[in-house]
Amino acid sequence: MDSGEGAAFVPAAAEASSQAYAGELVGKLAAASQKVVLAESCTAGLVSDLIARIPGASQVLWGAFVCYTVTAKAAMLGLDPLRIEQYGAVSRETACAMAEGALGKSGADIAAAVTGLAGPEGDGSAVPVGTVWIACARRGGAANAAEFHFAGSRNEVRSSAAAEVINALLKYL
Repeated sequence: MDSGEGAAFVPAAAEASSQAYAGELVGKLAAASQKVVLAESCTAGLVSDLIARIPGASQVLWGAFVCYTVTAKAAMLGLDPLRIEQYGAVSRETACAMAEGALGKSGADIAAAVTGLAGPEGDGSAVPVGTVWIACARRGGAANAAEFHFAGSRNEVRSSAAAEVINALLKYL
């Protein structure tokens, strides 16, 4: 059982499913000659890892920004810390700004961003543990975001969020 410490516990079926979706994503991006950039907070690089495991990922993965803190979001993506404070680090506004910021700092065509509370403790806000916002954006367009609520340990929430980012990108394409 995962206590939130150490390696993530991901059931084999869930990991295989995530890899299949990542393979589909790499194929669709390659067919469209598009590159993706990621802005990851609570997943801390899990999404880019899922994509990088797929042969051909180097053709479609521009890169990723792992920006776990407000300071990192401001420094790497150009987000306004006062705006993050106004809306919260785990919010539609922050997720959209992360996706748009990643596009602005990259040469990618499409972006996905994820921010959330994996637990086990909250961040002092009213946002419940397990809440995750995922945003997608295209160059020249506004970002769209959706809210998710995942159950489980810290690493189960992170794994679920990473898988949902892949699904969100597939739907967004």
